[in-house]
Amino acid sequence: MDLNERAAYLKGLMDGLEIDEGKKEGKVLKAMYELLAQLCDTVTDLDADLDQAYDELDAMDEDMDELEEYVYGDDLEEDEEEDEEDEDAEVEYELTCPNCGAVTVVDEDTLLNEQVCCGNCGAEFEIEFTECDDEDCEGCAGCAGPESEDKE
Repeated sequence: MDLNERAAYLKGLMDGLEIDEGKKEGKVLKAMYELLAQLCDTVTDLDADLDQAYDELDAMDEDMDELEEYVYGDDLEEDEEEDEEDEDAEVEYELTCPNCGAVTVVDEDTLLNEQVCCGNCGAEFEIEFTECDDEDCEGCAGCAGPESEDKE
């Protein structure tokens, strides 16, 4: 049963009880029913308006998709493919060995182990992560990545 049907059912119950609307209790019950009926009508109208708004938004979304396809064409598909490729790409980091100065390339998992072995001289060194305190920094050595420390 929807709201309007339930309100009508209550109205039928009130009529069946033969409540005297001349008495105080009857006036209160009648006023409460009228308020309930108005609220039900308002909710029904709002529900219909909301359904219409959703339908219009769906139509606008479809129109926007068609417009993007028309304007960008194949470029849009290429950008989506590039984004997917970028998500799949493994991030690599270059570290300089403190012992021999050779550059070692490691992936993120190796970097997070905080211990790296130089491929050139075999020396092991730890990775120390530091943060830059400068709020205006745009990528200094302190926040651009890890620093290496010699491990003896």
